[in-house]
Amino acid sequence: MARTTKQDPVRELQRTLYRAAKADPGRRFHALYDKVSRRDVLERAWGLVRANHGAAGIDKQTITDVKEYGIARLLDELAADLKEGRWRPLPARRVFIAKPGRDELRPLSIPAVRDRIVQAAAKLVIEPIFEADMLACSFGFRPRRSQHDALQVLIDEAWRGKRWIVESDVANCFEAIPHSQLMSAIEERIVDREVLKLLRVMLRVMQDGAVKRDVAGTPQGGVISPCLCNVYLHRLDRQWTERGTGELVRFADDMVVMCRTRGEAERALVALREILAELGLMLKDAKTRIVELREGGEGLDFLGFHHRWVRGTTPASRHLCFLARWPSRQATARARDRIREITDRRRLRLPVEAIVQDLNQFLRGWAGYFRYGNSAAAFDAVVFHANTRLAGFIAKHYKRRTGYGWRLLSRSPNGMGLTDLSGIVVAPRPNRPWRLGAEC
Repeated sequence: MARTTKQDPVRELQRTLYRAAKADPGRRFHALYDKVSRRDVLERAWGLVRANHGAAGIDKQTITDVKEYGIARLLDELAADLKEGRWRPLPARRVFIAKPGRDELRPLSIPAVRDRIVQAAAKLVIEPIFEADMLACSFGFRPRRSQHDALQVLIDEAWRGKRWIVESDVANCFEAIPHSQLMSAIEERIVDREVLKLLRVMLRVMQDGAVKRDVAGTPQGGVISPCLCNVYLHRLDRQWTERGTGELVRFADDMVVMCRTRGEAERALVALREILAELGLMLKDAKTRIVELREGGEGLDFLGFHHRWVRGTTPASRHLCFLARWPSRQATARARDRIREITDRRRLRLPVEAIVQDLNQFLRGWAGYFRYGNSAAAFDAVVFHANTRLAGFIAKHYKRRTGYGWRLLSRSPNGMGLTDLSGIVVAPRPNRPWRLGAEC
């Protein structure tokens, strides 16, 4: 039997906070700390941390270690430490990871597991309050506001004639947000001193073995960082309603503005730079440009898809032009790289069935996102690459020539069980929510 809201006290708490914030936009909440330390909130927070399968922090304690230590024991200790004011976070472990397809390194701060639980608990409590204020242009890291919701706005607005696009993102957004201005944004809604103190200490990071108390940055990798980023960038969204021109679509720090003319797009870019400068942020020049969506013209990449204005190819659609999208070149290259990793010769000792299982897990996840687009050709290319790699793996596994692998695949009634991606693509349509297409 499904749990109702009354049977879920954490969800009821969130609904109550959301309704209170929505009903009174000027209300400032002063009694929240006791809710962060509630045992049921910490238990829900643990579930979120566990589901994320994150790495160990500076204390080297893993999710498995926590289970062995005793989940109930750890949560009881955290609840007591929070209530009695003893909780102090360990510095986050600072690492740098490569950005896919680029030479840049992305800084990542990994808090200890127990600190991630406290961050998740704080997020559960404060997020509904700020969610009540968020505007329709914001999509990233928000409940029920997915990438495909943002992508549908592009389809709809392009159909309505807004085909001059300002494309950009915020340079080093997570690292550049000023702490003082971030806390000022939080204090517009929260005045609970203990919660504010809790949030301040969560901003500590660790790099090269030394604790750094920076004046800017919400450490990327922290559970609460995306929420804090949205709280701060909400100031951009508010200013845009007064000073901006065109339709802003923001997914965290990645954004486009859709305009009707080049002049409007140029004014939008100026306004975007000015507003961000006032927030202590700036656009990434390498990713900032103005693009016109037109037949035969160039397109743009946004949220993993390449978007391009094309003409229909069927007799019934040749008189129509529309915004099509398919996996970007980078997204397709990453898929091919992942397939190579799964079928690498270093895994030759594994049974073929295990390789097929890993391939299927990846293909289903990848296709689950990119199926909402004009992706049939890209899917065919990725599946062909998967079959080619699998055939080669089978041949090497059995120490035979490559043709042997292809023969086994062709003779198998289901291609050795490899996932077939044909027929699952859902083409987006203007003024039709993408979820309706998913139900068809």
